[in-house]
Amino acid sequence: MRVTFTADELAFQDDVRAFFRDEMPAGIAAKQRLGVPLEREDFIRFQKALFAKGWAGYNWPVEYGGTGWSPVQKYIFGVEMAAANAPGIIPFGLGMVGPVIYTFGSAEQKQRFLPDILESNVWWCQGYSEPGAGSDLASLKTRADLAGDHYVVNGTKTWTTLGHWADWIFCLVRTSTDVARRQEGISFLLIDMQSPGVTVTPIITIEGDHEVNEIHFDNVEVPVENLVGEPGKGWTYGKVLLEHERTGTAGVAKTSYRLGNLRRQASRPVRGAEPLANDRNFMRKLAAVEVELKALEFTELRTLAAVAAGKAPGPESSILKFKGTELQQAVDELFVEAAGYYALPYVPAQYALDFPVEERVGEGNETQASLTYFNFRKASIYGGSNEIQKNIVAKHVLGL
Repeated sequence: MRVTFTADELAFQDDVRAFFRDEMPAGIAAKQRLGVPLEREDFIRFQKALFAKGWAGYNWPVEYGGTGWSPVQKYIFGVEMAAANAPGIIPFGLGMVGPVIYTFGSAEQKQRFLPDILESNVWWCQGYSEPGAGSDLASLKTRADLAGDHYVVNGTKTWTTLGHWADWIFCLVRTSTDVARRQEGISFLLIDMQSPGVTVTPIITIEGDHEVNEIHFDNVEVPVENLVGEPGKGWTYGKVLLEHERTGTAGVAKTSYRLGNLRRQASRPVRGAEPLANDRNFMRKLAAVEVELKALEFTELRTLAAVAAGKAPGPESSILKFKGTELQQAVDELFVEAAGYYALPYVPAQYALDFPVEERVGEGNETQASLTYFNFRKASIYGGSNEIQKNIVAKHVLGL
């Protein structure tokens, strides 16, 4: 299969490429190049630059401020963003809760929340997983009890990515226990993180970062107008959100960019040794990942086409999720192998912008290879574990 672009699509590609080359907010490109971790404000500045260009809602309908892009344009945008090593778009607002609100929310909710999500004025986080409810999300126990004109929320959400940066959280909560199926009685609620009774507890991951959190709700009062859609329909809304999340976690363009970097790294002699390109075993593994990634890229294009035709991503999103994250992890392993013993030390200070390049340990970002490897072992779990996704594919795609 070969993808070819029309003259208009090639012109669009040039426009996107020029934006990432010329209009990336100052300092962000340098941080990305040197592997300096981005701060909250860096992501916001980047997303506001996209908004100013009219590109923040690249996957939103035009009537809510979206671009109206075709599947091919979305594909081009993703490829060029990865090729420019631009930051990823934080998905919780623009990619997750935004689509739920404009699909199922009231007119008042759309007017209240969508403009700030589109402009990245408000940072959202996701409240799905709980200490006893991860892939088996239907077993969640966080309760929201109706008390007049508000709900009283009690419970705990966990693995809440960047929850310590968030202004709001969207949650699946149980509003009824008198149901025939566990999936019933779950509602979709929007909660202000500044509400009394909300506590954020850091979780430090294995590579030493504070990225995820536990969020505790102790008699938190939430106005009834923050309920999205109908009570008890949260499972339905949550599934739609997860399908979009799984499509986004495939990371095909970013993985392709990383593979290109790895191939270039392998072609260079390092510290007097022969280049890795002379190691047939290593290059065989690299080529195998490249072949699988190309096959996944075409699956992603088919899914984008289905979404553009007005369909939900469907069970194909599960294929993208589990195969995409498996390939991300395979590339992580190859980077660790390529780094060798330089994957062992980590000197945080050397990733400051003003650290002398000649004093850095290793070549490029080698010493971060193991940290990336450790961090992204989670990729096969979040968004629904890969084992669950394979069951979905077996049932709904293969008909087993």
